[in-house]
Amino acid sequence: MATQMNGHAPVPVPARSPVNDDRATVRSPQRLRVLLVEDDEQDAMIVQDELAVANAPIDVIQATTIAQARRLLHDVDCVLLDLGLPDAQGLAALEQLLTVADRTAVCVLTGLGDEALGMEAVARGAEDYLIKGQVDGAGLSRALHYAVSRKRLDENALRLREIEMRQQESARLERGLLPQPVKTNDAIGLHMFYRPGRHSATLGGDFYDVVQTGHDRIDLMVGDVAGHDIDEAALGVMLRVAWRALTLAGVPEDSVLAAVEQVLVTERSAEEIFATVATVTVDLAQSRIAVRLAGHPPPLLITNGRCRPLPAAFGTVLGVLPGAIRPTAHVDLDSEDWSLLMYTDGLIEGRYGDGGERLGVERLCALLEQPEARAVPLAELPAWLVGRAEEHNGGPLVDDVATLLVTSRDGDR
Repeated sequence: MATQMNGHAPVPVPARSPVNDDRATVRSPQRLRVLLVEDDEQDAMIVQDELAVANAPIDVIQATTIAQARRLLHDVDCVLLDLGLPDAQGLAALEQLLTVADRTAVCVLTGLGDEALGMEAVARGAEDYLIKGQVDGAGLSRALHYAVSRKRLDENALRLREIEMRQQESARLERGLLPQPVKTNDAIGLHMFYRPGRHSATLGGDFYDVVQTGHDRIDLMVGDVAGHDIDEAALGVMLRVAWRALTLAGVPEDSVLAAVEQVLVTERSAEEIFATVATVTVDLAQSRIAVRLAGHPPPLLITNGRCRPLPAAFGTVLGVLPGAIRPTAHVDLDSEDWSLLMYTDGLIEGRYGDGGERLGVERLCALLEQPEARAVPLAELPAWLVGRAEEHNGGPLVDDVATLLVTSRDGDR
């Protein structure tokens, strides 16, 4: 007998030595600690004798009531439960135990005429049921080990399902936070590309937006919060929404970035977090572009097969020197066939060649001037550029990448 009862306290004692017989012994690298809940000392002795004879790798402690079992659950792998106890009978005993043994495997013991009760116990949450007198020590050991394995598999499957559900909910939320351009004028085309650096994510620290603020006026913005984790993604959404609200409300252009910076300073989780932003206003009636940079790479203007960075002053990033002046540069569109590429630095910070140099703005321009690039449909050009950047990098780009390609309809090949 592996455990003797002295009053109400379990007193473990050494198990009996196994005896030689023809029954196969159970060998397992894992030793189980089993709580036998049985008030009949003779039945309890039979269970423990059978396990000892089979040399089963199981240590048994005994409780005689559900109340006592509750106190011993913290350090056991499995419970072997008799359904006829002084303080609980039938399925009520199982239900009381399951309320506190949600992470412990439970097998029930039934009498010869109670197989239906055992099946119902499994339906209620037990891993298995065993009929007294119909299983030897080897079979009992196998049943207990299988019950523990099933319980752990079920728990792992449940945790995996919970993780998958959280990932699906996050993906749905992130997809809902990606911007829908506010544009009704068909005089220009828009082609967007977005890919976060986080594995399996939909949204990163980069952000962009497009809003039409007049019949012939389109405002565009791309930005990048330092980092590409979920906190940066959330902050990027805040900044994008703030920019959209301020722009649609008609706030003067020179005040928009300062207000967005105020949102950044208020909402960021640490003082060292900053963001870069580039904004562009396209005045179609005047064929003119206004550009403002806050520590961001300059947009690229493509006309007649030639590419050049817009000559805008490199203003201070948002969040470092609040209130800093970021001047506006004006550029005339001297062609009816033009395209404007706005992007985040994830596109240009990959390696170029074996020397460890970066792709950079100049090489990005060179890519856009290649005959191969000019043959790519504009709707596919952003993804093509990312593909070429990855070829030069020798693998996937590690940072978030956002691109916004704006084209005149004449140039929308």
